[in-house]
Amino acid sequence: MLADALNHAQANRERYLAQLIDFLRIPSISTLSEHKPDIERAARWLGADMWRAGLERVQVMPTAGNPVVYGQWLHAGEGAPTILIYGHYDVQPVDPISLWDSPPFEAQIRDGLIYARGASDNKAQMFSHIKAIESMLSACGSLPVNVKLCFDGEEEVGSPNLEPFVRTHTELLAADAVVISDGPMIGEGQPSIDYALRGIVTVEMRITGPRRDLHSGSYGGSVHNPAQVVAEIVAALHDKDGRVTVPGFYDRVTPLSEEERELLSRVPYTQEQWQAETGVAVPWGEPEYSIFERMTARPTLEVNGMWGGFTGEGFKTIIPREAGAKISMRLVAAQDPQEIAQLFTDFVKRLAPQTVQVDVITTAGAAAAVTPYNSRWIRAAARAYQAVWSLPAVLGRGGGSLPIVATFQKELNAPFVLMPFGLDDNRHSPNEHYHIDYFYRGIETAIHYQHFLLDEGGDA
Repeated sequence: MLADALNHAQANRERYLAQLIDFLRIPSISTLSEHKPDIERAARWLGADMWRAGLERVQVMPTAGNPVVYGQWLHAGEGAPTILIYGHYDVQPVDPISLWDSPPFEAQIRDGLIYARGASDNKAQMFSHIKAIESMLSACGSLPVNVKLCFDGEEEVGSPNLEPFVRTHTELLAADAVVISDGPMIGEGQPSIDYALRGIVTVEMRITGPRRDLHSGSYGGSVHNPAQVVAEIVAALHDKDGRVTVPGFYDRVTPLSEEERELLSRVPYTQEQWQAETGVAVPWGEPEYSIFERMTARPTLEVNGMWGGFTGEGFKTIIPREAGAKISMRLVAAQDPQEIAQLFTDFVKRLAPQTVQVDVITTAGAAAAVTPYNSRWIRAAARAYQAVWSLPAVLGRGGGSLPIVATFQKELNAPFVLMPFGLDDNRHSPNEHYHIDYFYRGIETAIHYQHFLLDEGGDA
């Protein structure tokens, strides 16, 4: 069965790629309301493709926001495990459009890469699982394990409606493990498996001063400029070594064990690779932790954007009425998103002078997720990578956040395995792309994974 499925996948590469291109051409941007019809169109397209792949009970299921697309195949033999495959079909906005070398929804191929918004995050990666299932069902008429698929239309806005969906559909989604292909591998050609993800809290800070924009020549020196207040508060959020200064921020952080630090030290991620990826000469942050630990295993606070006043061409000499900043905090296990949001709000309000009004709005929050790194689900993934990529997979933590993973753990009592097939690939940036060869390898890895799950016994 394994050989037949792999042969079918290889024989249908061009057809699968053409389908992926069709999928990528749908501008399913979840953060912009004008793209709501495109979200609906992407959900319908995805559901139709899942039917074409041979999945059953395919449904485009409404939520209070964007729909969830569900499908299943549950005819494996007695004792076969059930996996829930999760992914998301929504994508980030494309701004700034001027920095794209080709239109972001044309899905152009250049030098073995396919350029499109959503190519890596997450359409090609999730699509690999569908095409793996299609190859197995077409070639063999069955799958080694039972599968359920749940595809989200709101991941890029924090999945606000998927959590209640999961809570009200626990029987439908019940599985022995959750499988997710999202995010980047650690390096080119180097497969990696993440056993942890950070949580997240996002907040918007708004500072209001005068009742209107003021002439800076007439009122400068007498009015505390809201843009300056934003800068003053932002500057106070870290100490000189990069530690977050919000009181209580680290109180619930569990120190990394020596065993885990040794495990993370084996991840082949160098300062040179970091410099090549970021374009930054010198690292910054907590000096007692490695770069990789800072990026994946430590909580952080980042300013994602600041606004206020006039930023167009030329000058408009004003004191702006208001200014603000958008801030995200990545959390580790045991940090509570609501508590961190409240600690941040209290600290900012203590920092704010009486000369302005400050408002802090929490826009999203999700807990961190950690799973045992010696589970059968991860062992099978490591074997699948070895078979296709001819390299041992590296075990590590992921620095990003998938808010729904903690929900799956809580509501379904299911461990997870994060097995990405892409690289950084300019995710969330102009010129997002994906290696076409990795798309094909992802399909083959997903095929191997389902077969190897039958060989792995219970958890170590």
